[in-house]
Amino acid sequence: MLRKPLFSLGLAVVLGLIAALFAAHWIQGRAKAVEADLRDSVQVVVAATAINPGAQLRAQDLKLAPWPRNSLPQDSLGKLEDAAGKYAAQKILPGEPVFRQRLLDKPGNALSAQIEPSKRAISVRVNDVIGVAGFLMPGCRVDVLATRVDNERRASTRTLLQDIKVLAVDQTAQVEKDEPVVVRAVTLEVTPQDAEQLMGATEEGTVQLSLRNPDDQKSTPAAAAPSAAPAQAAVAPASGQGPHRAAGDAITVIRLAQTVKTRVRP
Repeated sequence: MLRKPLFSLGLAVVLGLIAALFAAHWIQGRAKAVEADLRDSVQVVVAATAINPGAQLRAQDLKLAPWPRNSLPQDSLGKLEDAAGKYAAQKILPGEPVFRQRLLDKPGNALSAQIEPSKRAISVRVNDVIGVAGFLMPGCRVDVLATRVDNERRASTRTLLQDIKVLAVDQTAQVEKDEPVVVRAVTLEVTPQDAEQLMGATEEGTVQLSLRNPDDQKSTPAAAAPSAAPAQAAVAPASGQGPHRAAGDAITVIRLAQTVKTRVRP
């Protein structure tokens, strides 16, 4: 009777020893891999603390950290002096590599550093409806719809701009929290020609923003805005002629043995 419990206990001990040996071997292998990565790594500049946009980078805000050579980020910095004294164009989180393209040589508006060359930043006044119920955030992509009303009070809407990047909402150019916030203005990144069209549309009518999926970069052919029907010109009567009257209906009058057809004037 005692053999069965003893056999089970012995089997459990053996299996536990085997699992421990496998775990020790795996940990040893991982330690060797990490060691090899550290030997084949380079020092890169990372943020020691959170750095806000527009802040000047101080020496105590930065540190060097080992980074695997085969996954070295492009445009990373290898010396602290390459970043110290610069200004952050975007928010940098602790432990995040400091990239050269995210630094400014001179203090200034961090938003202007995010505008691509040949592009412009233009703001549009919005409300909770135009601003997609507060779900617009910096980095979102939107379409701009323009609505105008003609002289006969007929409204027409067309897609004015497509796949436009949102640079900022109100005075915020960074995503602080992933929650809907009702804002009063949205800043868009557009070309100079798009800026002219957008300003013209806001003067002629109203604009609406339509939120896009970030993976959807396909443009849809824009529908042409319907043109107002041309007014019919009034034709003046010819000189010496009165206004034209339609011919009246004809009636038949019977006088004794004669039948006379008389046209009645309207």
